Amino acid sequence: MTKSLDAPGYWETTGAAKTFTHPLDRDLLAAHVPRGARVLDFGCGYGRLTAELVALGHPDAHGVDTSAALVRRGRAEHPGLSLEHCPALPLPHADGAFGAALLFAVLTCVPDDAAQRAVVAELARLVRPGGVLYLSDVPLQNDPRNLDRYREQAERHGAWGVFEIPDGGVFRHHDPDHLRALVTDHGFAIEAERRDTVGTLDGHTVERLQLVARRAG
Repeated sequence: MTKSLDAPGYWETTGAAKTFTHPLDRDLLAAHVPRGARVLDFGCGYGRLTAELVALGHPDAHGVDTSAALVRRGRAEHPGLSLEHCPALPLPHADGAFGAALLFAVLTCVPDDAAQRAVVAELARLVRPGGVLYLSDVPLQNDPRNLDRYREQAERHGAWGVFEIPDGGVFRHHDPDHLRALVTDHGFAIEAERRDTVGTLDGHTVERLQLVARRAG
């Protein structure tokens, strides 16, 4: 049985032209993922981090994304980079095919709880026992701009922290305990947690939460 991950129209049009800014913490990566490990960049967009992984000593890094437009852009910008359009789960890769997986600013683009669980369950299948899931996403913010839109849009979206931006994109900011539970409920043990401040697609600044977790076995 497959589960559709077809990208909403936003990521085939307006979103496909965005410049992504969510950065890789190279020190955190190096501390938990050995050089040369095969890394899956799930939700790779146009391959920005996939290309960085290759440059950092992961030549077999492989990116997948639900958006055909973003994958086309990535192939044009990074000829030879391993990028794949995968609109549905499961991905066409064997169990344990990767030593690590990145999930960077992906769950913020997937507001639905069930869809989020499906993504993390698939990564648990794809990461070998003893391998690493490196998740980085946006927790709930406390500034007036974000609190106002959480409040104004909670009833419309049926959840606190889900909001639509003016150009049509729908995003979610998360309770940190929700992100931790997504990881631990799917067989990963959290080894490191880090918070810092990063830029957003639209030029604002947010706090982010990074979790590095190891698959049992």
